[in-house]
Amino acid sequence: MNTNRRLERANDNAAAFWLAQARAHGWRSRTLPGLTAVRCARTPDDAHRFVVTRPYAETCVVERELANLLSEWSTVCFTLEDPYGGLDLTRFGAVRMAVMPVMVRDPGPVEGAPAALPAVSQAYGGGRLTVDEATDGDGFALVERAIVEGFPLPARQPWVRGEALPERLLDEPGWRAWLGRVDGAVASTCLTYDDGRATGVYWVATLPEWRGRGVAGAVLRTALAHAHPDRPATLVATALGEPLYRKLGFTEQARTCWWTRTSVEG
Repeated sequence: MNTNRRLERANDNAAAFWLAQARAHGWRSRTLPGLTAVRCARTPDDAHRFVVTRPYAETCVVERELANLLSEWSTVCFTLEDPYGGLDLTRFGAVRMAVMPVMVRDPGPVEGAPAALPAVSQAYGGGRLTVDEATDGDGFALVERAIVEGFPLPARQPWVRGEALPERLLDEPGWRAWLGRVDGAVASTCLTYDDGRATGVYWVATLPEWRGRGVAGAVLRTALAHAHPDRPATLVATALGEPLYRKLGFTEQARTCWWTRTSVEG
């Protein structure tokens, strides 16, 4: 089996990101060779999360492990990330979503990033953009709401403080939240998770009225420059975000296939 160390590093970070959420929420989880599973349980039909982390010689092995977990956990909905693209989960009632690039940025300086926090700029329609780290409960709640409404996360709407991202996540080592505000109003945000080997970037979100104005780029540059710039940075890019990530030095390692099921198969 061919392995791509950069890709596996990104996979491991994604798995660790979900395991950190499992600890904060008190969810069950399982780490198997090549597969990490989290039983998200905010509601009975909350989508359980599965991340394939290593190449597989036989798809039937992964699918058997998945079937066992779906049965054990009485799973209704789930999302599975397969960066190797060989699984077919239609027999589980899952639908294949858009294929997205897994991207990695090598350690190094971030062009245009601020040297200190908070970062302040006057270049946003005459407004004053401030980017800083959210380190307390109130700041983290602003980040959570921006992600729920701006990413968006429809299953978590209307926003309820702490339901999607509880404040306990701030106690998880490596978990950091970044907040961009224009004249004090929340405009854009993202999360980073450092697992000791790489820093993953997650849920880059911009509220509708600020899209296309460079605010997300400013937030991301700040996060990359201040969240362990000595480590590789990883992310999965949406079509909307990919051009920005390429400008910031991210390169594609693979194209990951996400499968999702929104109800029990008939």
